[in-house]
Amino acid sequence: MTEPPTESLHANLLTVDTHIDIPWPDRGDFTQDTDYRHVDLPKLRRGGIAAACLVAYVGQGATDPAAHAAISRQTLAMLDAINRGVEGAPARICPLAAEIEAAFHAGITAIIPAVENGYAMGEDLSMLERFRALGARYMTLTHNGHNALADSARPMASLNDPESRHGGLSGLGREAIAEMNRLGLLVDVSHTARSTMMQAVRLSRSPVLASHSNARALCDHPRNLDDEQLDALRACDGVVHVTAVDGFLCPRDIRAQRPVGVADYVDHIDYIARRIGVRHVGISSDFDGGGTIEGWRNAAQSPALTAELQRRGYDGEQIAAIWGGNFLRVLRAAEAVAAPG
Repeated sequence: MTEPPTESLHANLLTVDTHIDIPWPDRGDFTQDTDYRHVDLPKLRRGGIAAACLVAYVGQGATDPAAHAAISRQTLAMLDAINRGVEGAPARICPLAAEIEAAFHAGITAIIPAVENGYAMGEDLSMLERFRALGARYMTLTHNGHNALADSARPMASLNDPESRHGGLSGLGREAIAEMNRLGLLVDVSHTARSTMMQAVRLSRSPVLASHSNARALCDHPRNLDDEQLDALRACDGVVHVTAVDGFLCPRDIRAQRPVGVADYVDHIDYIARRIGVRHVGISSDFDGGGTIEGWRNAAQSPALTAELQRRGYDGEQIAAIWGGNFLRVLRAAEAVAAPG
């Protein structure tokens, strides 16, 4: 059967970008088209992006009680800003898979809040329930630098990090994963140390995702996932969402010669799909958090990815899975594991 042209195919996909940062503290009006931001509601709609995970990101800092309290307050304020930012717009907060699908069929952009860096909860497990109450559907266990939950892929000398603080997950980190499973918060292993990631996959009762990570075989960066890590994601029925940060897509020598573009991005999708299957790979931009490549500079240019996937022989069903179906699957799995109420 002949595949439809890119424009028609893309327009009918339930597309999800699983990792977009919100500027802070002055986020601006998300409903207005802006020159300085890679993602806003008009760009999402022009680019045919049906759903977007907007992330409350907090950078790693001190791990004392005062710092933890302050960063938790900031995270709650950021999640509140995400919720308020869609008021009066053709968009709505949609934490559940069924809500995302309903919004898509109604022509409304679905917004899925998330938290980047478990530092946001400090050492207070009750914060996870507060994040979830504000619509959050995943939390990245670490960012750059170790926190109270787990070791990061990138220890920070500026924070006096040793190579490993916990040997992967701390006791609190293990408790946090159990609580996240109970709440239906997906465990996100992007940014985590290899030890953290492998332990999280074994411990979590619901599939684990990497919301913005790439294949280490193609770009040897500590933030990327090696073949054994990819295999572990397949084993837990998880998914890795390739991210559009040039430093995670191509080695430095290639980046010195030419811009990194959409073809380089889809090379990572190809590699992961061949290694662990189309069922386990997805798409994220990391727009407004460092992501931008030639041909996909902002959300309005998103059909370029669909065109490249078609060019490489992916059919409509496979492209639908990569663009959103796989993410919705792991959301549903987390919802099924979560305790009632």
